[in-house]
Amino acid sequence: MIDMLNWLDDVMYYPILIIVMAVAGLFFTVLTKGVQIRLFPHSVHLLMEPPEDKKNVSSLQAMLVSTASRVGTGNIVGVSTAICLGGPGACFWMWVMCIIGASSAFIESTLAQIYKRRNADGESYGGPAYYIERALHAPFLAGVFCVFLIATYAVGFNLLCSYNLQSTFATYSFYDETITPAIIGAILALLTGYCLLGGGKRIVKLTSLIVPIMGISYVLISLIVIFVNIQTIPAMFGQIFSDAFDFKAIFGGVAGSCMIYGIKRGLYSNEAGVGSAPNASASAKVSHPAKQGLVQTLSVYIDTLLLCTATALMCLSTGVERSKKVSGAPYVQNAISTVFGKVGPTFITIAMILFAFTTLLGNLFYVDNALIFLNHKKQPSKKFMRYFHIGCVLVVFFGALIKMDAAWAVADITMGGMTLINLPACLMLGGVATRALIDYESQKKRGKKPVFYGRNIGLDEDELDYWKEED
Repeated sequence: MIDMLNWLDDVMYYPILIIVMAVAGLFFTVLTKGVQIRLFPHSVHLLMEPPEDKKNVSSLQAMLVSTASRVGTGNIVGVSTAICLGGPGACFWMWVMCIIGASSAFIESTLAQIYKRRNADGESYGGPAYYIERALHAPFLAGVFCVFLIATYAVGFNLLCSYNLQSTFATYSFYDETITPAIIGAILALLTGYCLLGGGKRIVKLTSLIVPIMGISYVLISLIVIFVNIQTIPAMFGQIFSDAFDFKAIFGGVAGSCMIYGIKRGLYSNEAGVGSAPNASASAKVSHPAKQGLVQTLSVYIDTLLLCTATALMCLSTGVERSKKVSGAPYVQNAISTVFGKVGPTFITIAMILFAFTTLLGNLFYVDNALIFLNHKKQPSKKFMRYFHIGCVLVVFFGALIKMDAAWAVADITMGGMTLINLPACLMLGGVATRALIDYESQKKRGKKPVFYGRNIGLDEDELDYWKEED
């Protein structure tokens, strides 16, 4: 079973996904004239804007929910695995796909805002399923996307999240391979089940508090380790770039190369183009869809250029051994312990616990959206959701027990299925998001506060719940 999963994983990413992701990212970069770079300062400014309506989810809160799902155990364990199995050059390919992929994040989140729906309480919701259904008139494909989303976030990612968390305890003397994973899995499952009782609003509030604290703390600790080993920095960057451009080694074994590991773990970490973040983006109340698209590009940068890079440079600067045996949490724990001793692994464990909770809760926020779509746009019954959440809790428990290869392969495959539906849809609808961006920039140049109406870019307002003259 593991061999079959690994084979499917390898084929899906090379050559299929690597081509789709690169083509889409470059196309969107050209189409928007490099919006993810050109308007980066303005994106930062938008985060500082007060919310349009205090009763609704703000642009910042929606970004933090998507960041909560992006910023997770993958920032530690995913990067470590990529370096240990693919080599230092994986860092470079993560950076490349991050910058290119940020344009995909802009397109998908802008589309989610344009085609968002209004519920009975006057709140907005949406995501790829809704723009695939409304703009492409492909309800069956939208449903398939939702199935992949549920498989990814309720199963694949949560299995992996649970495995990654329990693996951080392997460094401690009390760890027993036969008992400890089950104990950790049971505790994590019970706590997750308790948190699920809070619902969407509670998720937004919780993640908005935890994400900044855990992110800043982790980066600061990483910077201390890097500073202590500052004399190794030039050689470290030389190693990253020489390995990244060792094409003889890359094309000698593409599936296991630094390029593919960098792309796979980068995509798992920042999720640009996967179609997850638009589900959170659609919940924000903004005056113009392009605003949320610009804010979402920052989430990709925060995840990869800040947190993933912090992990990579911290580990590589220490020069500790990297191999398949230590891939994952042990490699990071070994690196941080060179400066902080026994306190280092403990900090990584605490960080992983925080990352795991924000990831698990952010993931299930997305799943709720998909379930509503599949249930004919209605909230599933309380009885169904009770059984569904019990299933999610069991997934978290079993995730702590499965093997590393199986956990990564399931997460990669289900995520790849989402991406292969979402990115082609975005390619077909890219013109709509680009016209929205042009409209936004045009109003800004005229000194106006940008306000969006669908008719201004040639959209049929009968297909929209928002962005009408009377709103």
